[in-house]
Amino acid sequence: MELEKELEEINLGMEIEKTTGPMDPEFLSCLLQPPISHHDTNYVAIRRLLLHRKAQSSDAIDRRKEWKCNGKGYVAYRNYIRRPSNWESQPSTPGHSGHWASSPGPQSIMLETDSWSSSRDLRSDSQAYNRRISFSSSMSDTDRQVRFVEPAYSFVGMHCIFDNCKASVTILKFGHMRSDLLAYGASDGTITICHVSDPPSVLQQLKGHSKAITDFDFSSNNQYVASSSMDKTVRVWEVSKGHCIRVVYGVSSQLCIRFHPVNNNLLLVGNANKEINVINFSTGRVISKLLFEDEISAMDNDHTGQLIFAGDALGCIYTVSINSHTGSISRSRKNRSIKSKTPITTVQYRTFSLVARCPVLLVCAQDGNICFFSVALEVQGYLTLVCSLKLAPRVHSIRASFCPLLSLEKGEFIVSGSEDSNVYFYDLTRPKHTCVNKLQGHGSPVVGVAWNHGENLLASSDSGGTVIVWKRAKSS
Repeated sequence: MELEKELEEINLGMEIEKTTGPMDPEFLSCLLQPPISHHDTNYVAIRRLLLHRKAQSSDAIDRRKEWKCNGKGYVAYRNYIRRPSNWESQPSTPGHSGHWASSPGPQSIMLETDSWSSSRDLRSDSQAYNRRISFSSSMSDTDRQVRFVEPAYSFVGMHCIFDNCKASVTILKFGHMRSDLLAYGASDGTITICHVSDPPSVLQQLKGHSKAITDFDFSSNNQYVASSSMDKTVRVWEVSKGHCIRVVYGVSSQLCIRFHPVNNNLLLVGNANKEINVINFSTGRVISKLLFEDEISAMDNDHTGQLIFAGDALGCIYTVSINSHTGSISRSRKNRSIKSKTPITTVQYRTFSLVARCPVLLVCAQDGNICFFSVALEVQGYLTLVCSLKLAPRVHSIRASFCPLLSLEKGEFIVSGSEDSNVYFYDLTRPKHTCVNKLQGHGSPVVGVAWNHGENLLASSDSGGTVIVWKRAKSS
């Protein structure tokens, strides 16, 4: 049977060569890859073929430019290759998964219609396999030598600067599935909503908290922002009007907050009272709570909405199960893989990694320990340490973030602020020469970093109140 299979593959290659002309061995090996499926991990050759080649027709060239220059086509393809192994069985999750929301807001529909259709087409594995053969007929030898890969850490300079804030900007985020909507919170209790498109502008300044903003989150349709503060309150804001529509009072500082990714009527809040509270968005009432060993300083959800990953002030990481309908929560697992006894400043989940080939979690502690975990969703979010990095201890609560999935190089890139006022890019898989790039422009320690949805803009904030939006380099 194996001999017959090999003969069939050789015959297939000869037939293709008759119709398309001679081809290089690398290209032929790509074509002879087996059809990709949700259980087949060896789809690198097919992805490399799609990204590295371009057809001669004008329409195909335009599509390749869109993918290469962070257009909508690239966004759809990025979501496709990030998919988990059980992609089709996962519910739609705005903001975190590769799926597009079944009923996105008007802005999302306007900006990402082409991306959604491209992603839908690419999700059919059999169609993608069939396209490989027809795609080869219009390729030249010159095209085969061109690499359409741009490192995730290449930048061309500043896109815009916001310096209207006079206090330390503690956290900043882009809107869900938005590339132009940016918000940042400061230690004076204000949250500023901005547009970063040309020309950049400040839309709203949300005032109501009396102490520093510790965290905030956009709802899935970006109509609301929920914020937590050292003033012991949680506030819900209507973005378009800039009004506070609800205040939830606590007994301790509220340190981190998330909208539930599937049920936006649930707010998840970690506080200094060693609790995670589940709050009903409509009523403002606490419907469930869970007690931990120390204050909860950072957290994130998985894309299914069934798990919460939370970090505390002693460097522990907890996996928490949550019912997306009732809001009830229960502690599943405590992880001590991170060698730190200082507060966790960043917990960030991602649905897929080329290095781990599964969902992954990024954890950053104040003492400079950065850890990269693989996540076993089938075993209640069990975490396995893949690699780690030790940086200098920080005075400020500096955050880190995954880098875009733009490069086919072997590596796992992250970006982080620093005490020396620079933005650093690291490859967690390199034991030596870990730092691969840095951005200089801030005059104070860089505290927060965030990518937009299109992954062509990086925003960073510092303790002096300046926010810089950096523009990623386009491929040449």
